[in-house]
Amino acid sequence: EPKQKAAFGSVGRRIPYRILHLINQDGESLGNMHRADALKLMDQHDLKLVLLRENAEPPVYRLMTGQQIHEEQLKRAEKKKASPKPGMYVKELSFSSAIAKNDLETKTKQIAQWIEKKYHVKVTIRQAK
Repeated sequence: EPKQKAAFGSVGRRIPYRILHLINQDGESLGNMHRADALKLMDQHDLKLVLLRENAEPPVYRLMTGQQIHEEQLKRAEKKKASPKPGMYVKELSFSSAIAKNDLETKTKQIAQWIEKKYHVKVTIRQAK
């Protein structure tokens, strides 16, 4: 069973790596250190450890306040919302500004059906001569 990626947040005291690269809450590198030293710093400054890059050698952790973690989670949620989801289709419909009433009603019904099916719909209106 593949290991699932945890949500961005404090890792607490469960650090599987002996040596890690630490960044302080201001973004400055504190260098490589043993996990016990990182935990001491975390306790002294009343901060939380957050895993930034697991596949780096050594893994990169950052000391953050609860507020910083919350703000970062909100940023990541916004980015995830903005990115198109796999399997998400965009339907595009274009018509002239001189479209007949019946044609407009038909296309409006089509757009409503696409929206019900959770498609993103892009409508383009061309100016008639």
